[in-house]
Amino acid sequence: MEIYEQNNNRYYNAPPRPKTWLASSILTTIFCCLPFGIVGIVYAAQVSANYEAGRYEEAERASRIARNWTIASFLFGGGFYLICLLLYYIFGISLLTLSGITV
Repeated sequence: MEIYEQNNNRYYNAPPRPKTWLASSILTTIFCCLPFGIVGIVYAAQVSANYEAGRYEEAERASRIARNWTIASFLFGGGFYLICLLLYYIFGISLLTLSGITV
């Protein structure tokens, strides 16, 4: 953060606002993995609050943590859906074969 003075007043040049990941966290909570997504939402909500309070390092940290939980929610939820789909396909085909239906 740069500080400069003009007419005995200090002005601060704040760093750019970090990405909040709030929309991504909400979407992954709804569609992928509820527990991981909720943690992402909590940290995403802290980004703006910390930035507005001037705690820029904490805002960056909250943004990184929100990103990590959002990505983890997406990967865990996507992996879970993929495994369910594979199991449904494998066991569905085997049950059809056992019942005498050819695929």
